[in-house]
Order: sequence, then C-alpha cells, then structure tokens
Amino acid sequence: MKAQSSKIENKYLRIKTINIGACLYEVYDKQRKINLILNLGPTKNYSSKNFYVGATCGRYAGRISNSKFRIKNKIYKLDGNEGRNTLHGGKIGFDRLKWKIHHCSKTKIIYQLLSKNLDQGFPGDLNSECSYEIKNKSLIIKYQYKSNQFTHVSLTNHSYWNLNKNKKETIFNHDLKINSEKYLEVNNKLIPTGKIKKVKNTINDFTKFQNIGKKISIIKNKKIKRVSNTINQLGFDLTFCVKKNSKNYLASLKNKKTNIQLDFYSNLPGVQLYTSQGLRYKNKLAPYQGVCLETQHYPDAPNNKNFPSTLIKPKKLYKHFTKINIS
Repeated sequence: MKAQSSKIENKYLRIKTINIGACLYEVYDKQRKINLILNLGPTKNYSSKNFYVGATCGRYAGRISNSKFRIKNKIYKLDGNEGRNTLHGGKIGFDRLKWKIHHCSKTKIIYQLLSKNLDQGFPGDLNSECSYEIKNKSLIIKYQYKSNQFTHVSLTNHSYWNLNKNKKETIFNHDLKINSEKYLEVNNKLIPTGKIKKVKNTINDFTKFQNIGKKISIIKNKKIKRVSNTINQLGFDLTFCVKKNSKNYLASLKNKKTNIQLDFYSNLPGVQLYTSQGLRYKNKLAPYQGVCLETQHYPDAPNNKNFPSTLIKPKKLYKHFTKINIS
C-alpha cells in the first residue's frame, strides 16, 4: 500500500498529510522554521504498523474492555489487539486504512473512508470524514460520521507534539496545562473502572502549568503505584474530563526554550494525555520524544452507562472539531 502525501499552507503554516490513516505528517511553523510533530521519516514507513504516529484512530479511539459491547439485546464481539481488549479500533483500525482524498485546496484537505458493517466487529456501514484546515496560525481538525445502524464511534488524531527544534530532545522541557479537575480512574490494563476522580492533591493535577519532566521524575523517583496510571509505565496514559466552558478551551502546551505555545480547543468531553513512554520506532523515535493530547470520547464508554454516550443513531450526522492555535 503506497502512501500519498498532500500539502496545505499559508504564510504562517505548512501542513503535510498522508492518505494512510488520514495522517498528520508535518505541522511546520514557517516563522520559526520548526516542525511541531514527530513523523516516521519516508512516507513508505506508513505502510507498516507503527505507534499511531499522526494517525486518525477509529472506529473507536482508546480502549474497549473485553473487546465487546452490547447494543439493545445484541452483543458485538470486536477484534482484540491488546490482550483481551481492543485499542484504537482493532488490528486493522482506521490508522491502517487508505483514506480517499475528497477535496484539496490550498488551505484545506478532506479525507473520506467507508468502513463496512462488522469491520473489526463494529456494526453498521460507517461513512467518516476527516478534514484539516488552516486559518492564520490555527490548525482545525474536523471529524464527521454517519452510519446506517446503531453503533459506537470515537475518532481522534494521534499526533506526537514536540516543540523542540531538535526532535531527538525529549518533552521534559515542555510545560502543560489541562482544563480539567477530574480524570478517569483505570486498572492496570488501562481500562476505566467507571470511577471519576478529582485531580486535586494528585500527580494528575495540571490545572496550572506543570513541567512534564518534573512530573515524570516524581513518578520515577517515588515509583508511584496508582490505579490512576499504569503500574509498569513511567509516564502518563490517562483520560482527563474536560471542564465545560464557552470557548471549548481544553489545554495548553508550551516550550520556553523555543518560545512556542499551543492552545487546544475542542467540543469533545475528554482528552487523553500520553507522554510516549512506550514509543519506539527503528532508530528514529524513542520514549518521551513526544506528547499526545488526544481529544476524544471517554475510553470504554460503550460499557459504562455513567460516561457520555458514544452510541450514534442511524442516518444521523455527527460532527466534532479540534482547533490548535500556534503562538
């Protein structure tokens, strides 16, 4: 499967994308001459499995417990790809598929994908659309989808952000703020327990800017064992519940060394913070080289009635957006 790359740009930004996984390949700040995300190098590398670098994850971003869910009285068994559980849609999720270019102008590209009924076990023919658009110094990512059956959907972009000029440098010099006072407690398989906990007085408090390196150092030095994070992984892989606000503000990531700040906005209820402690790709990518802020629905929502529902109705169009302001 050959990857096809596309480009949109204005005087501030140059964005490169790839049709495999409707993938974000480059977010280039022209003024500072810095690419702000990690990539796999040659586009041919996107034809093989990787750590979802820049990809659109679906049909369901995050984890679904025991690779199944029930709709009405019917149980749907999904393709498991992380032990007994399903991660990011299964073995052949949307990140592995070739999306069709529906539209491409100087500042906007739209990808489309048809996922047939029972693809990876999910019910319904699902038509999905992913668009990337630039306006001044902002990148806007939009997803919309429609199915002919009741089904569960959660799409996200899985870019690894690194605001250093030298991408070999870690994210330890990045500061992060998340507009969230609560997070999802998880078990040692990173499956939500159903409990929603407060971040106050925990390592998970990012209500004010916090240095990522210091946080991870605390985890390593104290060997914190907590159900709110992986027991064996020394970093974050955690869903934060976004505090509702009129501007849909979600998070900010900054690097004082390069003087770059990203401000994230989205109408989705959650954001997954992943500090890439498990990242490895050939000699190019290594742990802690990027930080993911995946705007999404809650993981395992199909099996948790207390979470915002991801069940979509037949023939109804659903829309979500993520906006990233670069300053």
